[in-house]
Amino acid sequence: MKICYREIKFRQQSLYLIEWVNEIVDEYLELGYDLTLRQVYYQLVARDVIPNNERSYKNLGNLVSDGRIAGLIDWEAIIDRTRNIRRNSHWDSPSEIIEIASQQFAYDKWAEQYNYVEVWVEKDALIGVVGQICERLDVPYFSCRGYVSQSEMWAAARRLQQYGINKDIIIIHLGDHDPSGKDMSRDIVDRLSLFDIYPEFQRIALNIDQIELYDPPPNPTKLTDSRCHAYIREYGYECWELDALKPEIIEELIRKTVMEYCDPHLFEMAKQRERAARKLLKNVSANWESIVDNYSV
Repeated sequence: MKICYREIKFRQQSLYLIEWVNEIVDEYLELGYDLTLRQVYYQLVARDVIPNNERSYKNLGNLVSDGRIAGLIDWEAIIDRTRNIRRNSHWDSPSEIIEIASQQFAYDKWAEQYNYVEVWVEKDALIGVVGQICERLDVPYFSCRGYVSQSEMWAAARRLQQYGINKDIIIIHLGDHDPSGKDMSRDIVDRLSLFDIYPEFQRIALNIDQIELYDPPPNPTKLTDSRCHAYIREYGYECWELDALKPEIIEELIRKTVMEYCDPHLFEMAKQRERAARKLLKNVSANWESIVDNYSV
């Protein structure tokens, strides 16, 4: 939705950049992804449209804001995953909620699997990308928001203990390749062990082999990070953000790893039962008036 609230006279270079922003947004909308400002920025950097530095990122944010005001950029195209209004759901009739239930009803496709899998991602800004594939694979996903708080780690341990009674526990982790981002993987394993939880842990991104393969744009390592010295000794003075990977690459990394722990036959059987249950609910919704009439009698 493009709405002009104020006429703004842009320089030609700014109009050129707005065209690039719209092209990237449209490209990923066709693939089913919505992007954050950070993800759009890294796509522009990767295509050599803008330089990779903090000033460039700030300028892009200002340009996108002005572009929206001027009606040149879709207001719904670039999202902020951290600020959303929440409200109760309401319905016009019981048949309406049953219709919605027929679309949303789901069995746990992992109930009969031998493994219990969760996907943890460092950044809340990427939860939309991670969530799309995790919901299709029916695995839980969790935004760590950096180092996980003690209360959240305790809650996670209690949850994993419950689901891990008769299953092997697997945690798949994605984070930045920088001093803290690398250390967060270690921190998860160490702190879960405090609560006697010992999952199979896989850090699937961002790793050095993926950096060599996909060549995401680097950032300077923050020398103010207390963990930088050990990181620099091993990797040098450059670091990389997970956001710089294309969403489809992140999705494929998750899909491939999750399916290593999934019995596809059991998964498909659960989906068949789910389809039958949804069909039943849809029939109930379609015949709601006659059901009410019979109930009244």
